[in-house]
Amino acid sequence: MKFEQSGEKSDSQNILARVAFEKNGFAPELHHGVPTVGVPMTTETEPGFHEVFAASGPVVAGKEGNLVYAVDGRHLFCSVQVSERDVYRDAARIAYDSAFELATRLGYPNILRMWNLVGGIIDENADGMEIYRDFCAGRAEAFALWAGRILHIPAATGIGTRGNGVYLYFISGRADAEVHHLENPRQTPAYHYPDSYGPKAPSFARATFTDGILYISGTASIIGDETVHKGDISGQVDVTLENIATLISTENLGKVRPEGGYTLQDLDLIKVYVSRPEDIPFVRSRCKEVFSPDARVVYLNVDICRPDLLVEIEAIVQ
Repeated sequence: MKFEQSGEKSDSQNILARVAFEKNGFAPELHHGVPTVGVPMTTETEPGFHEVFAASGPVVAGKEGNLVYAVDGRHLFCSVQVSERDVYRDAARIAYDSAFELATRLGYPNILRMWNLVGGIIDENADGMEIYRDFCAGRAEAFALWAGRILHIPAATGIGTRGNGVYLYFISGRADAEVHHLENPRQTPAYHYPDSYGPKAPSFARATFTDGILYISGTASIIGDETVHKGDISGQVDVTLENIATLISTENLGKVRPEGGYTLQDLDLIKVYVSRPEDIPFVRSRCKEVFSPDARVVYLNVDICRPDLLVEIEAIVQ
């Protein structure tokens, strides 16, 4: 994986898929044979960027219904858009169900990393339920339906956008891939959150480690299952970084990685989501203190999955 500035040219023959983070979104499509989806995540004054998934072999791409996908013999990339609607639960379940059916049929049932980009994430749906909770209910129903066939609940991000509807994309691997999904000793597993966070708990692990790559889920200022340092951006950034440091430490990651863990200096392809635009300069300054100067970092001003969360960070080590 890599980040590219909008307009930067890549050899499409070596690309599995591309996600464009721009001012305007667009549904998944095959662009010059490459699965491409556009997510509305930036403003007119912010530069867009592309998240590019490299292929590890010859690519076969296709489209089935609303799904756009590509496989390269080791990985599947799949994306689908759920259009704006009054209630998302059923549509989210159907989208996940269709994606899981495709993944298992093509022989890539090991979901490695998912991204759920939800417009109006903390707004209310037509029934008065928060849209993220509405979406999570449908997602959880799909995971329950496919339990045992989709092998595990993976690392994921659930974050807001600057548009409407839901954009889902994921990568998955072969059934025989060695995959380890990790939790954080400082945090309650998301799928064990109490009912106070919605009718169905969020369906994701804190990280996934496979084939020498560590995918770190969107991580925020949560201890146990509770938001800490409400209203305090400095405190929330510190707890978020501490949570990531614990997650990737030798004491935690070393259980599945013989070489041990990582530090914050090892992180790359970092996305930092900040809900209040006035906090971005502080967050950027703090991140520069702890991340490697060689790390590729982008900052996005979008809502986070709880109204009291001010910052969320995801990353990869590869």
